[in-house]
Amino acid sequence: MSEQVHGYWIIVASLLLAAVLAVLPLTRVLLWWRPEWILLVLLYWTIALPHRVGLVTALVVGLLADVMEGAVLGQNMLCLAVVVTLARLMYQRLRVFSLLQQASVIFVLAGLHQLITQWLQSLQGGGASGFVFLFPALSTALLWPLVMPVLRELRRSYKVN
Repeated sequence: MSEQVHGYWIIVASLLLAAVLAVLPLTRVLLWWRPEWILLVLLYWTIALPHRVGLVTALVVGLLADVMEGAVLGQNMLCLAVVVTLARLMYQRLRVFSLLQQASVIFVLAGLHQLITQWLQSLQGGGASGFVFLFPALSTALLWPLVMPVLRELRRSYKVN
């Protein structure tokens, strides 16, 4: 029982670290390239442990991200719920993909996240012009080959299952 609780703390701690990285102040130029840290970590845990991390986790983390970022309540909840649902539908295939193939799927999922966010922001009268809003999807996909092995080693060393 204590190992299961211990495992939950590793997941929560990694998501909290991702939340901190998501709100670190950056220069205006770097803001356009800020990776979707929360999405990146949430996708890893969804693919690695779909029986533990799923839609409910995405909704809770999305609500916290909405509050943290000052976004309209439900914006991140919707985006993360859609992306996590798609990741759960194909997690078995993603596990056997090479790291490059996984990164390309992460690019598509992060791009979908950005597209939904852009759509919701345009309904509110904001949003970016052009395709600049897809830069975070690219930086998220480029970080996947670095973050995924670190989270996998963390999961294995703390025996999170």
